[in-house]
Amino acid sequence: MNEDVAEIDAAQADIGIVCALPMELADFVQRCERVKTYSGRDFTFRGGLYNGIRVVVVESGTGRSRARRATQALIDAHHPRWILSCGFGGGLTETSRIGDLIVGNRIFHAADPEIHIDFQMPSDEQRRMFVGGIVTADAIVRTVAEKRALAEQHAALAVDMETYAVAELCRELQQRFFAVRVLSDDAQRDLPAEVLSLLGATGAVRIGAVIGALWKRPGSYQDMLQLREQAQVASQRLADFLDGIVRQLHQA
Repeated sequence: MNEDVAEIDAAQADIGIVCALPMELADFVQRCERVKTYSGRDFTFRGGLYNGIRVVVVESGTGRSRARRATQALIDAHHPRWILSCGFGGGLTETSRIGDLIVGNRIFHAADPEIHIDFQMPSDEQRRMFVGGIVTADAIVRTVAEKRALAEQHAALAVDMETYAVAELCRELQQRFFAVRVLSDDAQRDLPAEVLSLLGATGAVRIGAVIGALWKRPGSYQDMLQLREQAQVASQRLADFLDGIVRQLHQA
């Protein structure tokens, strides 16, 4: 894969994808051809060809505010026919497993109105792909108790920090929208407390926070290593799923 640095190209894209962190779409981007990386409006864009389909990925960083601004920047620059909100999520049910794919047909956030996504796609348990609700939280949902409370409140299968903002803007602009989250953690155990301080708003790892975590609790190294391994598995699972869905949405 050749990767060049360029200014934003205003050419139309077929598919626009919004993710929070580079690692979430890393496997998918590696499968694209003629990839160019460029910056604009405080965001990183990666555009290329996926089996002849023009795809642009924007890395928003974490949180609803950045996700909405990144989505607007993507639409303004590339006018994609479809917007996809993709990335990692946390499982909310006792049966959830790392690597499960959650396709959102209902998107929730706190007391805001539910957003219904009108499409027909059945769950496929053999492929570990489930259609259901995705709830967007304003902070990392770390504990099993917090996850179970969200599952009960919203009847959701996964939690993230960006999808509602992307879906809301697409609804306002009458933009075609699709959401999928791959579970990088489940509801069987708490995430280590250190994750709350490791990521900055842009998704960059705070080196000082990593060093501080290791100093305070040396065992956190194993926890963070496990999280990285889970993220790599999740990224590959997401790329495999997008291989089919990008083609289907393009044909639609």
